Amino acid sequence: MLRPFLPRKLPFIPVTDVAGVVADVGPGINGFQAGDQVVAMLNSFNGGGLAEYAVASENLTVKRPPEVSAAEGAGLPIAAGTALQALRTIGAKFDGTGKPMNVLVTAASGGVGLYAVQLAKRAGLHVTATCGARNVELVKSLGADEVLDYRTPEGATLQSPSGKKYDGVVHCTVGTSWSTFEPVLAATGKVIDITPNLTAILKSALHSVTFARKRLVPLLLSPNKADLEFLVGLLKDGKLETLIDSRFPLSEVSKAWEKSIEGHATGKIIVEMGD
Repeated sequence: MLRPFLPRKLPFIPVTDVAGVVADVGPGINGFQAGDQVVAMLNSFNGGGLAEYAVASENLTVKRPPEVSAAEGAGLPIAAGTALQALRTIGAKFDGTGKPMNVLVTAASGGVGLYAVQLAKRAGLHVTATCGARNVELVKSLGADEVLDYRTPEGATLQSPSGKKYDGVVHCTVGTSWSTFEPVLAATGKVIDITPNLTAILKSALHSVTFARKRLVPLLLSPNKADLEFLVGLLKDGKLETLIDSRFPLSEVSKAWEKSIEGHATGKIIVEMGD
């Protein structure tokens, strides 16, 4: 069904986030050489990550320092990049010049959410997070100031236990209506929806044309090398952590895929090529 829209040819090799060793470089490549340890994001339309070899673009590849393992680096590109851009859209700054803000991170124990909590604290923000009961202590350990179990009545309303209104929301899940967000937002609060559906896109358009002060903002990751270098640097300095849910060899990639589809992983699912 998707043949006209996605892969240029079938069979299609999925996955875009990779880390490994440069085997060879093409003509005109000066920043890398064979043997370099790297983290890369592949073209989302071409994929290619679930294989022993992949072709990466120089402008979306960064060197991986010894302090960052391949598994840690491979978890970064889409998930941490999305979290970073969502927080910047809210107004977070990472150079110490940002103003105090209150943010909410939904599905905070997922791939994007775990990075969003850490990055929000790195920006000096007050963080409220939602997750399942089994992950409450984990999310607190990453810096969340308040954690709500989304299955409780309090969690369903998204209201901060301290009564704070949110300047921004990094919304990492689905099924939450604008009517739930609107009462808990500050006067100019933004909900950054990283999994927007048609309803969210239409709501965002309505907010734009009516100059609404509270807004829903759909976000699609804009991959860039500077963000990836920034995130790898945070990992290197111990200021960011990739939480790994599970690891699978390439020979068991179908099991990894099934686990991902279940939607209950805490952190990243890593597929390893072997020695």
